[in-house]
Amino acid sequence: MDQQNYVVGIGEVLWDILPDGKKIGGAPANFAYHVSQFGLYSQVVSAIGKDKLGFEIMDNFKNKGLETLIEQVEYPTGTVQVQVDVNGVPCYDIKENVAWDNLPFTDRLRLLAESTCAVCFGSLAQRNVVSRTTINSFLDIMPDGDSQYKIFDVNLRQGFYTKDILCNSLERCNVLKINDEELVTVSRLFGYPGIDLQNKCWILLAKYKLKMLILTCGVNGSYVFTPGNISFVETPKVEIADTVGAGDSFTATFIAAILKGKSINEAHRLAVDVSAYVCTKAGAMPEISTELLNRL
Repeated sequence: MDQQNYVVGIGEVLWDILPDGKKIGGAPANFAYHVSQFGLYSQVVSAIGKDKLGFEIMDNFKNKGLETLIEQVEYPTGTVQVQVDVNGVPCYDIKENVAWDNLPFTDRLRLLAESTCAVCFGSLAQRNVVSRTTINSFLDIMPDGDSQYKIFDVNLRQGFYTKDILCNSLERCNVLKINDEELVTVSRLFGYPGIDLQNKCWILLAKYKLKMLILTCGVNGSYVFTPGNISFVETPKVEIADTVGAGDSFTATFIAAILKGKSINEAHRLAVDVSAYVCTKAGAMPEISTELLNRL
């Protein structure tokens, strides 16, 4: 493997099985794909089964030009059954003990970790001890430095997280990405529920010695906290097709901009505009417009 500075999304890759068909899903893949659109070397790290759904995932990524380090394992490819209730609210059943729960730590993965400058990981892929151990090993082997980013995108799903997993991830990351609802949940678990959102962010930033904390609040804008500074950008009003993958495109754009030397404020503004654009398109992985790509 070339000693490139890779940007890696590690964790779940799966199919969302919807009433009208299936869509490829998984935050790490969304993240890696959007990073690649900005011309950085990116890889998605996950596992698939030796089945039709797994081969379809590989074909899908190949067609998108997405580099992968995806292991084939003796478990079925991940699926999520999505049911929509009478009010149009989706309900997710994330199947357990699937391929991405059983991501092995290999020599290829060790080499990738050694040449990674930024990685994004979440809590969902850590629900099983196998993948959790692999993700922790990757984070521990990855170089530490001023321009190395270990991004914990909390991404709480169903009951697939524990205080221990969150604590361990916060200790290993140096950038935290969290939304306002997740912040309330995490604060309750950690025992400081009564203070306002911004103070909670300052506490987490200091306690875990983070380089940055990104807080997204949906239509109410987003914040980037750094020691002694805060960036706020309003959320633009757009015609929404769906919000799938918008958060992942935000994280990917922000980190790509930082790696390319943009200021926090410039990176934040571009991340907001790209995620708003993704909301106007169907699916998690639309092609970003040339106008937005040219801003980097």
